[in-house]
Amino acid sequence: MQRREFIKLIGGTAAAWPLNARAQQSPMPVIGFLGSESPALFASPLRIFRQGLSEVGYVEGQNVAIEYRWAEGQNDRLPALAADLVHRQVSVIVAPATTPGALAAKAATATIPIVIFTAGDPVALGLVASLNKPGGNITGTTSLAGELAPKRLELMHELMPTASGIALLINPTNPALAASTMRVVQVAAGNLGLQLHILHASTESEFDTAFAMMIQLQASALVIAVDSFFTGRREQLAALALRHRVPAIYQYRDFAEAGGVMSYGGSLTDAFRLVGLYTGRILKGEKPADLPVQQSTKAELVINMKAARTLGLTVPPTLLARADEVIE
Repeated sequence: MQRREFIKLIGGTAAAWPLNARAQQSPMPVIGFLGSESPALFASPLRIFRQGLSEVGYVEGQNVAIEYRWAEGQNDRLPALAADLVHRQVSVIVAPATTPGALAAKAATATIPIVIFTAGDPVALGLVASLNKPGGNITGTTSLAGELAPKRLELMHELMPTASGIALLINPTNPALAASTMRVVQVAAGNLGLQLHILHASTESEFDTAFAMMIQLQASALVIAVDSFFTGRREQLAALALRHRVPAIYQYRDFAEAGGVMSYGGSLTDAFRLVGLYTGRILKGEKPADLPVQQSTKAELVINMKAARTLGLTVPPTLLARADEVIE
């Protein structure tokens, strides 16, 4: 080797040392994503989550990696998946749109930061000390959708004032949220003089069974409890309700758009964007204990008039006047 080539080789190697050292000192952070469903059912929320991340300067594959763990709708798999992410030593765990996922992540680690999005009250669920001062290693957002369940029952009763019985569909594999939802809806049903029928479904094959049971019980309408399993299949449930000629209400607008008579609740877009923002801020060094749990404050009422007419329902003018959106 000639002397000039040798000097060039040594110089190039020396120049690379600081870059290699910096790369070792600042490895790409890894987000552990604990999904309760499958990637296909979570495509839209994932896109919104990534948008929130990008607003803080993080782009998957460029300066942040994401390790995905999917429970495929089986909540009993979540504890093992959460433990796997902890073993992987990820920088932060994201457990969105699932109370069982949030609880599994909390049980798996008290040190790795966790960002949640849950329909239940995170204080009542024991996830955080308070909304303003979460404490510990958990923060995120809550839609308090479970707390809005009595309002959905009231709206359905207003639509069908002569109904004597209304059904509530819950997921028994999400016991914490299911129990709190049943409790508040049962109280509301008693105040309205309604008989409340509890239906269960934790697999898609149980949907038809639940609708058949509702007809057998002669329940006049259906309130669907907010649950990540139902959220991932909200359009399917709306189509089933229309096919079985059942007036039904759920949290999200696209449920009404797909054929449900009504929806009442907050926005998935706002919640998942905030989960992405909070995840990015934690990666930049902020602590979960210092980030207040954000609460959805706006609930929108959407009425599908086409579905109502198909079911032979007359929507009271007072109810129509309060709707934020009417789908014709």
